[in-house]
Amino acid sequence: MVNMIRAKQPLGPNVVELVVEAPRIAARARAGQFVVVRLHERGERIPLTLADWDPGRGTITLVVQMVGKSTRELGERFGIGDTIRDVVGPLGSPSAIRRYGTVVCVGGGVGIAPVYPIARALREEGNEVIAVVGARTKDLLLWLDRIAAVSSELHIATDDGTQGVKGVVTIPLQEVLTARKVAHVWAIGPAIMMKFCARTCQEFEVPVTVSLNAIMLDGTGMCGACRVEVGGETRFSCVDGPEFPGDLVNWDLLLSRLGTFTDEERYALERYVAARGGRL
Repeated sequence: MVNMIRAKQPLGPNVVELVVEAPRIAARARAGQFVVVRLHERGERIPLTLADWDPGRGTITLVVQMVGKSTRELGERFGIGDTIRDVVGPLGSPSAIRRYGTVVCVGGGVGIAPVYPIARALREEGNEVIAVVGARTKDLLLWLDRIAAVSSELHIATDDGTQGVKGVVTIPLQEVLTARKVAHVWAIGPAIMMKFCARTCQEFEVPVTVSLNAIMLDGTGMCGACRVEVGGETRFSCVDGPEFPGDLVNWDLLLSRLGTFTDEERYALERYVAARGGRL
């Protein structure tokens, strides 16, 4: 049955992986795109980046962090055999996959999952892919085996040092950019993480692409809720993105539009500011 959950497994605290039957989406999906789901008739629309898909089986894979009412309902109340009311997609512009040379894919927290298909597509195009992933602690790292399988190097950072280097992802990112000639960087994770990844790349004059997590309602460009400022112009994350050049994003405006920080986002802000000597 279309939109039926075929598999479900926990990936860490408040994070679940769902495999959903969606053959038409699976047949057309490309790296960097997303779907909008609605759990039931009275449910809100939730944008979720495509973490994986299998055209042969007609399934898509979603990694869901339970941070709000609807994502918690999806993660806790929906199980194998249950059907999601609506799954719309694939939406958004795909990643610009081509032969660059050496590239770096940075994933922070649950952002590791959506950066995986980008890394895979870049590897299939003949690029050398270096992966940099991070989280607060090793229990929050996910899909390391998948990321390792599509990259020539895997660098890990955790805030508490329980796996990889102790610190935030910009530390190993800076080390890679210092040691290697990198043609392009992709970064997906909390907005504050992407902001500092963009700043790090600017210091080395390396182009960086980020996937913006602006507030989104309809996902088709009609409501304007997901508007962001890129290069001094108003763009819409759902139809113009979700990927944009990180050096052109008005990060202060984006962060203000995201509203009140969750505990995770507040913690991320504190640690990235600390890593840069208190400079925001």
